[in-house]
Amino acid sequence: MIQIKNLIKYFDGKKVLDDINLNINTGQFFTLMGGSGQGKSVFLQHIIGLLKPDKGSIYIDGQDIVPLKEKNLLEIRRNFGYLFQEGALFDYMNIYDNLALPVREHTTKDDREISILIKKALEEVELSGIEQKFPSQLSVGMRKRVGLARAIILQPKLLLCDEPTSGLDPATGYAISCLILKLCRELKTTTIVVTHDVINFFDISDCIAIIHEGRIAAIGTKDEIRKSEDELIRRFVINHPI
Repeated sequence: MIQIKNLIKYFDGKKVLDDINLNINTGQFFTLMGGSGQGKSVFLQHIIGLLKPDKGSIYIDGQDIVPLKEKNLLEIRRNFGYLFQEGALFDYMNIYDNLALPVREHTTKDDREISILIKKALEEVELSGIEQKFPSQLSVGMRKRVGLARAIILQPKLLLCDEPTSGLDPATGYAISCLILKLCRELKTTTIVVTHDVINFFDISDCIAIIHEGRIAAIGTKDEIRKSEDELIRRFVINHPI
């Protein structure tokens, strides 16, 4: 379980996260939605420990990660998978070496074991047989899938996805959102998605929070959000048909 308590973050005197309180249950598909500049990515960077809050606590399986030093954070991050907004693949490496990188860094597996893991991860994202290709040879959607394969290759307990459908056409965005959900269920991985993509993630999420100006404006199931009488939430839903 992840517990966020009274999380506050300032940048240049501006409050970017304003007293965030959230509980994310183990195995849950949780989505934080909101427009650009509302604090979504900053929130995600706090979960992974790349940013420290000015106030508040972040408990992961009962341990507050805020006061931890980098060495201890690295141990916790071994249980994380991270899907970057742009995929963050290394252009000078082929797909095999891109996927092998976290395995070599975090485990002592030999080449045979690494090959098995890479083959399985690519099968999971429906891209079998592309190990020797380079990122430049792939479409944007395929690079997203490779990024997802790298994020889940070590079967993380927590999967973090930063705008996973950004820059994709509607059909590809839908396919990526469905694939993330499928892997979340199969691996029993707690999944946190931050996105402005209401169309693809609203209906598939177990729990949705809407962030506005750094505050949680609404939280609940899709049915609870739909029933909200708050004008801000209603406008958000109207502007993004669901």
